[in-house]
Amino acid sequence: MSDREIISTFKYVSRMKSEFMLSEITDYLKEETSVRQVYKTLKPFFFDLGVDVVTLQNDYRIVRATPLKKMELTGDEIKKSDFFFKSTAVSRKMERLVEQYIEKKTSKNWDDEIVMEKIRRAIRSQKADYWKEGSSRKISYEKGYSTLGYLAYQFPVYFIQFQYLLHDLAKEGLLKNRMKILDVGTGPGTIPLAIIDFYNRLDDRKANIHTIELFDENIEAYNFLVPQYADIKSNVTIEETIRADVSKLDIEKLPDNIDLMVFSNVLNEMKDLSMEQKADIVKNMAEKLSPDGNIIIIEPADKVNSTEMRALTIMLKRMGIKIYSPCSFIWSGECTLETCWSFERKKDIEPTRLMLKLAECSEPYRYVNTDIKYSYAILRKDKLSKQSLIVSDRTKFAPMSKIDMHNTKRINVVASLMSGDLGDEKYKLYRICDGTSKKAVYAVLPAHNLTEDNEIITKAEYGSILKLYNVLVKYNEANDSYNLIIGKGTDIIPNI
Repeated sequence: MSDREIISTFKYVSRMKSEFMLSEITDYLKEETSVRQVYKTLKPFFFDLGVDVVTLQNDYRIVRATPLKKMELTGDEIKKSDFFFKSTAVSRKMERLVEQYIEKKTSKNWDDEIVMEKIRRAIRSQKADYWKEGSSRKISYEKGYSTLGYLAYQFPVYFIQFQYLLHDLAKEGLLKNRMKILDVGTGPGTIPLAIIDFYNRLDDRKANIHTIELFDENIEAYNFLVPQYADIKSNVTIEETIRADVSKLDIEKLPDNIDLMVFSNVLNEMKDLSMEQKADIVKNMAEKLSPDGNIIIIEPADKVNSTEMRALTIMLKRMGIKIYSPCSFIWSGECTLETCWSFERKKDIEPTRLMLKLAECSEPYRYVNTDIKYSYAILRKDKLSKQSLIVSDRTKFAPMSKIDMHNTKRINVVASLMSGDLGDEKYKLYRICDGTSKKAVYAVLPAHNLTEDNEIITKAEYGSILKLYNVLVKYNEANDSYNLIIGKGTDIIPNI
């Protein structure tokens, strides 16, 4: 019996019936075939065929899925997410699964002091390797304790961090009620676990997760953690991880029509590759993206990785992969800024029980990681962008490419807010950009100049477009950048 005949027969029956038992398929086949064999053949295609599967004792119930449409969060779903982001804590279920995996790997209690000390050593080693430069910077997860160190230190922040991005995608209408997602370099399953956690707060939404990973230790952790966490609800299905080196991946092994492709803290670790090679990897994999699909690239917020990520996204833009956010190209020009350092910051997470246990030592600060700061870009193959400029008279605004002509003068500008407050009690400081900058530009708001007309910059969202009227241009020679001084007479208006 050929796979093609089984698939063709399934399509025929599913068109006639909105719900049926998989065993009914065997009645239409020319050769005798078991239900289990039919299921095995069809399993990779269920999601694309638009059906949901309910596993029974000796059979499978097939239910036609709801038509594909844009995800719109309900009031109840929004309340659940608001509550989650207010507490920003890893669920107790998730914490316990990590602890159980530690016990499985070590054959000791998760909080055994010998185990704790080995995890501390792994964390110290990873942090030391992270800050090395050039070819000496090699981050690997080939050893069991390397993965345990990651789960203890980096995982909790990344787990919650990605849920902020998912929530924003949902609010902006970029998610569908059925999503096919690919996580590139999944590690122990951080992104899939975050997706599952997010979807557990949703009603009747479906996600089908595909992953790529190279290291066996990470895959072992993934196979322990992800399927168990997905079993909480049946709205997320997990496919077997593709074991591969991303830099040598045959893209034909990837599924078609991917709705969301994620590169989370993976491209920065490929230090043997040039910027051009990394861009080629992303561009080639984008061939598997659905016409309205999204690519998310996420990197740490430190200056080196953040600036490299921005340079990579500009290179991808030139290759035809458009930037949806957070960058806005207000003047339809080409960004030539060489050192763009831009990142998002969110509320600190609550430390996990494992973190607190690791911190029971002489240097507790080494093992508690609660800061959420990250650089990211969302890219698409179409021309959709998060922010579109609505300006009745552009002649009233000066592009930042010509800001050197206005030093010591007062001007109007329109720009994207590209950071949170980087200042102190005396001066609020914000990175801003209009997509034409040749040098870094900052909006500076002295505390004594704060008014109702200019305080909007303190409340605006990362990536939003603002119109700033009557700001004073001052060149900062020490940093080779420009400051736009916001005065009491400055008006700031959001682009709505």
